[in-house]
Amino acid sequence: MIQSLPLLDKKVLVPRGENQAKSFSELVERYGGIPIEIPLIAFRPIEKNQRLHECLQALDTYDWIILTSNVTVETFFSFFKEEKVDSVLPRIAVIGKKTAEVLNTMGFSPEFVPSAYVAETFVEEFGPLLSRGSRVLLPKGNLAREYISSSLTKLGAQVDEVVIYETYMPEESRDRLAAMLAENKLDILTFTSPSTVDHLMEIVNEHGLHEQLKKCLIGCIGPVTEKKLRAWGLTVHASPKEFTVKEMIKSTIAYLEMEE
Repeated sequence: MIQSLPLLDKKVLVPRGENQAKSFSELVERYGGIPIEIPLIAFRPIEKNQRLHECLQALDTYDWIILTSNVTVETFFSFFKEEKVDSVLPRIAVIGKKTAEVLNTMGFSPEFVPSAYVAETFVEEFGPLLSRGSRVLLPKGNLAREYISSSLTKLGAQVDEVVIYETYMPEESRDRLAAMLAENKLDILTFTSPSTVDHLMEIVNEHGLHEQLKKCLIGCIGPVTEKKLRAWGLTVHASPKEFTVKEMIKSTIAYLEMEE
């Protein structure tokens, strides 16, 4: 146990679903905080369609496949069930070390991981590995940015994007989040993607909870999420240079200690 417990009795919103929240919540508890697990985002695989079927059947024609998140990895491999894909998989590039770890648990290793876990750095460092006409498969969620695809296309690659999962806010989270905010029962809000911001703000606007929101400390991961928060007019108190939950919590603690 960490002796100083800098988050002592602070109620921290953990915006992840049951399968992803455990390590996040344990980290909050290590520092004395009280994790409040309210998933602001959930994912479901799309039903197989002709476009997806054609991409999966043509895996061996691609030079690279880019997997941008844990969800992308898990969803992509779920389409194969018992089928063996190791003989047809192209070289694999991932955006973050957590994504690489999930990939490793499935028996595969990425051949490229960027130094920073954002799309801009990925393109800058991955681009030189491509030659004109390189075929790249980019599985993604329905709300994903098009930055990687458009940037690599400009570099001369042939990029096939295919939506493999949908992003949505769980219905059961809506009432609970509204009640917690209305009763000022959340001290720290954390955001892991732009979608988590939009989903929370949907509830805030629906229930008129803007004043309650001002009382919360806000931490986030990544410049795109930070930009989304600022676009909503919110103050960002903690946004670390390394885009991990651990560093976000550390950055939040640093802000609290500075305030004290």
